[in-house]
Amino acid sequence: MDLNTLYHRTVEAWADRVNAVRPDQWDDPTPCREWTVRDLVNHVCGEDLWTAPLMSGQTIEEVGDRLDGDLLGADPIRSSLEAASEATRSVAEWLPKGGTVHLSYGEEQAEEYVHQLAADHLVHGWDLAAATGGDVRLDPALVHEVAVWFEGREELYRAAGAVGPRAAEHGTAQSALLAGCGRDAEWGPNHAALARFSAAFGRGDVDAIMALMTDDVVFEATGPAPDGTRHEGADAVRAVWVELFGQTPNAAFTEEESFVAGDRAVLRWRFDWTDEAGAPGHVRGTDLMRLRDGLVAEKLSYVKG
Repeated sequence: MDLNTLYHRTVEAWADRVNAVRPDQWDDPTPCREWTVRDLVNHVCGEDLWTAPLMSGQTIEEVGDRLDGDLLGADPIRSSLEAASEATRSVAEWLPKGGTVHLSYGEEQAEEYVHQLAADHLVHGWDLAAATGGDVRLDPALVHEVAVWFEGREELYRAAGAVGPRAAEHGTAQSALLAGCGRDAEWGPNHAALARFSAAFGRGDVDAIMALMTDDVVFEATGPAPDGTRHEGADAVRAVWVELFGQTPNAAFTEEESFVAGDRAVLRWRFDWTDEAGAPGHVRGTDLMRLRDGLVAEKLSYVKG
């Protein structure tokens, strides 16, 4: 497959998934842990808007900050599709001329840059479909082309922090490519539920936390040793969070790592606070969790120390 065709088809696949985003889905979590659906689409829109100036020879300094921030505005689907259309026209015009482009890490061959763009559109298209309940099947021909290109670059990308740790494979070429890009091909509603739950804890939002727990939820606290305290039912568990966030100055949970397998999840976290004298403190721990119907039904907490 020639490179322009590969690029064009990955952008079309991305555009199809953007068109399918419902108005109530823009704040939903995605397999990109730090991004909502809107963040994800804004990221790819930014890549598309950068494509034309970079392919035509402009430098990052010449473009400046005009493509920073929110690029989607009030009509995110239209903004994204217009950016994608502009990018495909630019690649079709400039790619046959060869040459180099000016990227953040220095000069790069135009062909390599377009391969990067094709891979991003393909994988982020899957991210978007997984997040919005869309069609997560990727064109096998596109998967093959991107996988061949990516094979010799995976460790370089991982070392640079461009992709996360390799995820589990599930016996298909698509899952192997996604695993190499740090994605679990079985990402679904339970992953999204865990992401929402972790974000609610990070905000200390008790109402949001409880909205993501079942009425019969069970929570086992980390203390006292050796077994902690068991709290059963939503009312009892809510009281724990009210006390925790209400009486702990500057309480803040930060997710360090998480993964989901079926209805089970593991969440590794750090909890920071400030004591009455103003001195900071923290502990690191792990939650073993059980999910049911997109809600947390069991949360068993353990800490280091």
